[in-house]
Amino acid sequence: MTTTHTRSAVACAILFAISGQTAMAAEQTEKQTKEKVERIVVSGTPAGVGVRKIDAGYAVTNIDAEQIIKLSPKSTADLFKAVPGVWVESSGGESGANVFVRGFPGGGDAPFLTLSLGGSPIYPAPTLSFLENSSLFRIDETIETMEALRGGPNPVVSNGQPGLTTNFRLKRGHEDTEGMFKYTTSDYDLQRVDAVISGEISDDLYFMVGGYVKSSPGIRDAGFTSEKGNQFTINITKVLEKGEINVYTRQTDDHGAWYLPTPLNVDGIDAKYTQLGTLNRQAIIYTGPNNEAHQVDIGDGRGWKGHVSGGSIKLEFDNGWNFTDRFNITKGDANTYGLVPSGSATTVADVADNGEFATGAATGTVYDADTPIQQLGRWVVLKEISSFTNDLAFSKKFGDLSTAFGYYTANTSANDWWSLGNTAYHVLEAGGEMLDGIACNASVEGCDFNYDINSTGDARTNAFYTTAQFTLNEAFTLDAGIRFENHEVEYSVDEGLDGVINKTVQYDESKTSWTTGINYSINDDMGVFARVNRGYKMPYFDDFRDNFGAYEGGEKLIKEVTQAEFGYKLLTDSTDFYATLFTNEVKGDTFVRRPGVPAEILTNEAYGIELDYNYNHESGFSVNLNSTLQETEITESPSNEGNESQRQPKWQVRVTPSYDFEVSGMYATLYGTISAVDDRFGNNENTVVLEGYEKVDLGLIVEPMEGIKIQLAVDNLTDEQGITEGDPRNADAPNGRYIMPRTTRLSVSYAF
Repeated sequence: MTTTHTRSAVACAILFAISGQTAMAAEQTEKQTKEKVERIVVSGTPAGVGVRKIDAGYAVTNIDAEQIIKLSPKSTADLFKAVPGVWVESSGGESGANVFVRGFPGGGDAPFLTLSLGGSPIYPAPTLSFLENSSLFRIDETIETMEALRGGPNPVVSNGQPGLTTNFRLKRGHEDTEGMFKYTTSDYDLQRVDAVISGEISDDLYFMVGGYVKSSPGIRDAGFTSEKGNQFTINITKVLEKGEINVYTRQTDDHGAWYLPTPLNVDGIDAKYTQLGTLNRQAIIYTGPNNEAHQVDIGDGRGWKGHVSGGSIKLEFDNGWNFTDRFNITKGDANTYGLVPSGSATTVADVADNGEFATGAATGTVYDADTPIQQLGRWVVLKEISSFTNDLAFSKKFGDLSTAFGYYTANTSANDWWSLGNTAYHVLEAGGEMLDGIACNASVEGCDFNYDINSTGDARTNAFYTTAQFTLNEAFTLDAGIRFENHEVEYSVDEGLDGVINKTVQYDESKTSWTTGINYSINDDMGVFARVNRGYKMPYFDDFRDNFGAYEGGEKLIKEVTQAEFGYKLLTDSTDFYATLFTNEVKGDTFVRRPGVPAEILTNEAYGIELDYNYNHESGFSVNLNSTLQETEITESPSNEGNESQRQPKWQVRVTPSYDFEVSGMYATLYGTISAVDDRFGNNENTVVLEGYEKVDLGLIVEPMEGIKIQLAVDNLTDEQGITEGDPRNADAPNGRYIMPRTTRLSVSYAF
């Protein structure tokens, strides 16, 4: 098709959209809005007992499968950008995101995020070094919906997460057999096939199976297949006379390059650049007191090879009691390999033995004195994890009083082997090779420090909780909940890999969390709510390693979170609107600049407002707006008191308009997202400013015939060079991590 014809086709589509050919669009929009008004949420309720969204006394965001298609997230964490109150840095690849919630402090990873599947946390520790919850979960066509709850009843139910809980629900089978096959490619040579099928095995026994296979050189081209993986999910549901049994397993083997901060002051280094390439992916690292050599492939990147399995049983008894038990087992390897910058960029002249040139270790190329170079550490983190959680609850309604009693237990383990360091100077070009002719490059000690550990940790959590809701009248409801939790940790570390355990921990502490709220229904479509809560983030293995000695005080490593929120909600046939004012205080937060360095302990306060707005018109036009405006302050710190919390913007906004229309007898949707973010500070000292940016995404979905769907999605249409973070290990170094460059993806699917 010629360029002229292409432009004519696009113009034709736009004209049809404007002219209002909307019969098919109106029918679909009406169906969607009815479903939205009656939407049931399970997050924040004991044992996942459903409640109408309009009746929930807290702010919860719902994203269904159709919305996920339009958002086209490149990773699980990328999807969380659609949740108000959440700031996501997903520029490191499919694993290893940084997720911040409502101004809560943090230096990276996702310390206040719990990711659940079917209501069960997939890994009770929200964040360990080089591992956060979203790294263990991949989005595919087996997902039915996601709910995201900030604050609210979170501190009392499930694993007691005081921050953000995102709960994914799998698709289930029904009497009719349904399925879908989907092929996706891109301008970065992504090759991906998704499939899902569901139906009935026998009377009241249903199945859903699905998954994907994929490969690509990566959005930032590494010159080899740096991203590859597969996933397979089975979900079985048995409907009982008064209840149901559900079991699932999700087997994943998915790895991708770890994208790291790059120099911001070197020509030619931009959002498309990655340190990793064919000339440097194979390396030898040296560990321990005897400098034992290990050959590694940095191309393995970050990923997850393991399974997330679980299920639930729900029963209704004749005496009015309800019983629910939900469980989850997670086990596998979450390893990390990467080329990590150490300090600022420099030139060959500054470090070469002769001051004039250096030679490429792989190719023998001679690089002159002006060649930009940088120290890169060959970092290796091997992490074997496992966990088992179980959450059982009994509930019953006594007239105007609804009660629930639950018991949550979790066993969590992590066995780690690290070698951080092994630095050497590399040429600053895509996949730049290591250099000969530089003294420290030829030394087993390398150009910088090494921090090597071998550790093992086990944690056990037992919690009892109870909730109650009292209906004062048709308009007013009061609710309250309390949770008593005991947390034990046993942990040992061999620092230096010399066979000597130099840090051991036996920890046993308990805390009581609570929540209370009021919900007032102004009318059938409108209401307000208010809530206060107090919860705790209990310490896990890395908290002890980085604060060894301090843990004996017990309280010092427990993060205490106190929150209050006031919200307004409106749900009509066309509108879904939440406005939530929030304030919080986090005491005892620990910030670690780099592993092995003692943490800074501080107190942080924040307040702000979240807006979550959805509008659907019968003409086919819809729009989603989510926005956050917040102020943060470090109120207690050895040296940063009065400063703003690092890496969190004062404001951010995302607007996603969409238009459904008919063109030449085909159903089509034109949509896009405009997002903007304010400046942020890259460190708690507030000396490094990360400039704000705007980003535009655009997409078109066309259904040329029944069952066939074609989608074209362009991410970062204007190729904005935004920065998500500076150098978290060396804040003063002029390094930063760019958002992903412009990419285009095309998919073709067939549904039956």
